[in-house]
Formats: sequence, C-alpha cells, structure tokens
Amino acid sequence: MIHTYAGSTISYEVKYKNRTSIGISINSYGEIEVQAPKKIADEKVLQALEDRWELIQEKLAEMKDRWNGPQEKVYDNDESFLYLGKAYPIKIFQDRKIKQDYVVFEEETLHIYVKQLDDEKSKQALRRFYYQQCKDLVQKSISVYQGNFKTKPRSVRISDSKTNWGTCDSNLQLTFNWRLAMAPREVIDYVVVHEMCHMVHLNHDRSFWRLVGKIMPDYKEKENWLSFSNWKMTV
Repeated sequence: MIHTYAGSTISYEVKYKNRTSIGISINSYGEIEVQAPKKIADEKVLQALEDRWELIQEKLAEMKDRWNGPQEKVYDNDESFLYLGKAYPIKIFQDRKIKQDYVVFEEETLHIYVKQLDDEKSKQALRRFYYQQCKDLVQKSISVYQGNFKTKPRSVRISDSKTNWGTCDSNLQLTFNWRLAMAPREVIDYVVVHEMCHMVHLNHDRSFWRLVGKIMPDYKEKENWLSFSNWKMTV
C-alpha cells in the first residue's frame, strides 16, 4: 500500500492480528509494517501513520545514510562526532605551547587543541580522547556490575579492534573497543556485562544468555543500538 502525506510518500504493509492497538515497525531494509487489530477501519491505520510520520521519515533517512556507509570525516569546525551516544560539533584551537595535542568536552562541544593545524593531528588527538574515555567508562561499569560475579577480571585493556566490541579470553583478560566511548552509557554497560558473563561461560550457550538476561533484562535493546549505529562510530 502507498500513502502520501506532508509532501512525502511511503509504501507499507498491514498485517492484522489479535491485538488492541496499532504498532508500526521498520526493518533493516526500510520496509514499513503496520500491525493492526482485526476489523479496524483503514482511516485509523492511516491516522496512526500520519501521527508518527515525522519519526518514520527520520528513521528512513537514517537507514538511507546507513546503506551509503560511513562518510569520510573532515576536521573543520562544526563537523560532528559521536560521544556517549550523541553527536557533538568540534572546535579546533591551535596552541603552540602545549606539549601534546588533546581534547576537552565542554559546553556541548569537543574542543580539540593542537600544536599545529593538521587534520591528522586533530584525528589522533580525538582518538586518544576516546581511548581514555573508554578506559574510564569501562572501569566504572566493571565496578558497578562486579557484585554480580564471584570472579574478577585479571586485566582490562582498550584496543583498536575492527571486528569486536569486546572480548574475554580464558585468562580472564577483558578487552574493549575504544569506539565504545561513542555509544550511550547503557550500551557500554551492556558490552561490559556481556564480556564479564564470559568469565563464567566462555561460549554463547543458553546459560550464558540467561546470565546476561538476569543482569540486564533489556540487553537486546542495547544490541540493536550497536547494530543500527555502528556505522556512525568513526573518526
């Protein structure tokens, strides 16, 4: 089915089920599905779509960007980067007196201080910022959730993995991807809990997922955030 409203057009599919309210979902291919009560009037389905029209358009636009893949970042003032789940602009300052380039987050802005104005210098300063923030955030999260475990990690390190958000080896060494500093705190907490559960169950069997769910019942929401947003977590 097709519906046009507020200057844009969408296609959608309606599935009638034994339910009392209307639900709208968009899958990873951008396909819109409306789950509606049986015998509901078509006008109410259209009204539900129009009530959520702006949100639907935002979601479709985000998916389009995701399909296009990560865009190359430029290190100019007001370019935005993710930090703790939100996009913030950068401001670059040159200070020839500093010993090392660094980044400070203040006033809803990532302030990058460099000895010389160079994109690579700014990029490396931002990466170091994320590394340190990730380390601090992970350590705090481990402290919060340690009470759920009898075993403690033997070591914790931050890495530049291209494939994993976190790992736990047989020696109880936990490793986390520095890009996690770009995710919301609750998503970082999930990855930490996930890897700490591997201290008890090294594989992903039912016992492992039961433990994860016991500590963090809504963990699937965190997984979904990473699945849909990982393409934006770049410098």
